[in-house]
Amino acid sequence: MTDRPTSGTPKDTHYAKLRRAHRDRQRQEPSADTGHVTLYGIHTVTAALANPQRRLHQLKATLNALRRMEIDEAAPPCPLEIVEPKKLDAELGGEAVHQGVMLVTEPLEPLRLADLGDARLLLVLDQVTDPHNVGAILRSATAFATDGLVTTARHSPQESGVLAKAASGALEHVPQIEVRNLADALEAISRKGFKTIGLDSEGESTFEDCLDADRIAIVLGAEGKGLRQKTRATCDALARLEMPGAIRSLNVSNAAAVALYATRRRLG
Repeated sequence: MTDRPTSGTPKDTHYAKLRRAHRDRQRQEPSADTGHVTLYGIHTVTAALANPQRRLHQLKATLNALRRMEIDEAAPPCPLEIVEPKKLDAELGGEAVHQGVMLVTEPLEPLRLADLGDARLLLVLDQVTDPHNVGAILRSATAFATDGLVTTARHSPQESGVLAKAASGALEHVPQIEVRNLADALEAISRKGFKTIGLDSEGESTFEDCLDADRIAIVLGAEGKGLRQKTRATCDALARLEMPGAIRSLNVSNAAAVALYATRRRLG
């Protein structure tokens, strides 16, 4: 009679979650030694290769992925290594949907508020830390031609393969502005002529009623916590998305998409 370890116990599940979280952190964080970030996935890498602001270091891809991306093996955009899928699995972890390609690059340089120029539509994130949510928000921001995404230097996810894959190429299209103090930044944004509208399920006004300015900055809080008190006090208005259904709140990335749609219709 052979002893076999019991599978699927709560303890096993706990350790499996810890292992997945560790792998996610490794893929999220640029290397401490090089400062490089590793991107993966067809759309993500194709968009990064097309971005002139990117400093590229190495492309690793299968022959099939190169054909799908229409990259000439004889004239690659950066040093190229042809690999088998199992090598990418080993480097990125089996859970990374790499589609046969990964790119080692430097993170994009964040902009400053002074670089906003004639922007009319901004998204501001108040400690939204989940890279999957931020990636999804970037996709919506790209779809609705958002002029910039404002995040804090702390309590925001770093550029990473996980975030970039969730953004599916949108990381390259939305200027990202990094600030040290969000309340100070919101005041500076307001001085530039933006109306800063914080999304809050308990807001006194509906979101549409607050869209009475030519420059709009939509402020979103983290899942569960929502906007911090100082952020709420600094916004020009707090507004709710009117929802007639049984559920009164949305995931932050879904709320961003709805608010961006309404705002873009107003701004034209």
